[in-house]
Amino acid sequence: MEKIEFDGGINIAIKIPKAKYEKTVEFYRDTLQLSVSEKPISNPTVSRTHEVKFGQNRLWLDCVDNYTHSETWLELKTPDVEKATEYLKDKGVETCDELEQIPKENHWIMDPAGTVFIVGKDRSAGPGLNA
Repeated sequence: MEKIEFDGGINIAIKIPKAKYEKTVEFYRDTLQLSVSEKPISNPTVSRTHEVKFGQNRLWLDCVDNYTHSETWLELKTPDVEKATEYLKDKGVETCDELEQIPKENHWIMDPAGTVFIVGKDRSAGPGLNA
């Protein structure tokens, strides 16, 4: 089988319950004094989102109204998403695109511990997923 390449992306999302959202935004903005800005979002599962400049990464604080605890979601980049998806299926990793609405050329997967990853095309010469 052809070699498939994966690399970590710059986007990290923390899915935060609505009851803890404001305090969490305040923590990153006021306590850590990081650059935090609210961004418009139209998503059936995320009601609000703030972008945090987190070193070389972009940390997305996503308010999820029906969550009871926080989850951290990561980004994987690959040159060919469809080949990578087939490779992952061969390794027993199924997509779970029902988790959250994303562009159709990307896919959600989970590791055995339940950590969620978005698999997207490596656009090292262009903007990232949320740019």
